[in-house]
Amino acid sequence: MKLDIAVLPGDGIGPEVTAQAVKVLKAIAMEFNHIFTFKKALVGAAAIDQTGSPLPEETIEICKKADAVLFGAIGNPKYDDPDIKIRPEQGLLGIRKELGLHTNIRPVIAYEDLLNKSSLKIKQIKDTNIVIYRELTGGIYFGKRHLSEDGNTASDICEYNRFEIERIAHAAFKAAESRKRKLTLVDKANVLESSRLWRRVVNEIAPQYPNVKLRRIYIDNAAMELIINPRQFDVILTENMFGDILSEEASVIVGSIGLLASASIGDKHVMFEPIHGAYTKAANKGIANPIASILSAAMLLDHFGLDEEANRVRDGVDKSLKLHITTPDLNTKYDNISTTKVGDFIEDFINNPDETNLNFTNIHLGQSTII
Repeated sequence: MKLDIAVLPGDGIGPEVTAQAVKVLKAIAMEFNHIFTFKKALVGAAAIDQTGSPLPEETIEICKKADAVLFGAIGNPKYDDPDIKIRPEQGLLGIRKELGLHTNIRPVIAYEDLLNKSSLKIKQIKDTNIVIYRELTGGIYFGKRHLSEDGNTASDICEYNRFEIERIAHAAFKAAESRKRKLTLVDKANVLESSRLWRRVVNEIAPQYPNVKLRRIYIDNAAMELIINPRQFDVILTENMFGDILSEEASVIVGSIGLLASASIGDKHVMFEPIHGAYTKAANKGIANPIASILSAAMLLDHFGLDEEANRVRDGVDKSLKLHITTPDLNTKYDNISTTKVGDFIEDFINNPDETNLNFTNIHLGQSTII
């Protein structure tokens, strides 16, 4: 298969972790006889610094011409002043809108070898396997904003229409059909009119999926239940801001936000990215966890039906966790496993899945067998 992939490394640790995802995809292309081409583009603070815009027109064009987009992270403390009008985050919101990326898919898996890394009790999180379907181009993040002339009153409009809800609801129901046949709608229908619309529309769609059990739960209860008993959830369907909050909260279950990947799907375009931020304090120190970015690359392969290739990447990730070849956020056994070494190991696994235990010694010593 031939794929043209736009690469938007972004800011902070984004370039470091994205480089490892590209490395892994190149290894897959070589091992499975594919042709993957990569074209970089600016976004976020890096784009503001060079062009004055967080999302240059050239970046939009590169993404629209590509088969898929691989995204890093955006953000920089120098743009944290709330009075600044141009912000790095506008680049991410903008690319989602420009490409029509309406459905965000975020898997949450408690890895057996990392159960002790979570701050939660092992018996609570063991065997957790959830996927969050978050609506991505509507709601309060894209609603009208208003600030009074005296600066003392502000408002943000949360707006949804029926079509936006139907579109992602069907995707979530179909996902539930292929999993445990359980779908949980998270809303705030006891207070918000937009949530009441969500509930009405999803209730109307539910009879089309008779094998899926639909549960409805308020966001405040969902946030609590996700920690108390995450195994009760299978597919979670929710709106933009609630999905953002819940998926960040879910990182506590898996032990590190550096493990959570995502896919953003539109009618014509697709983008894959870790859910973590730019974490600029860790930039260029070799300590950023690249696994979320690498797993996002696996989701890219899934999207194009390259199942064996995606599973090879995930097997490599599993092996790296089992052998403690992880960055400091997860690693207590070795003190010199860098961002690059994690990528090297998974790259080596892709090319030598039966020999990587042996090759680990070389990589641990900084002598990768990759030439």
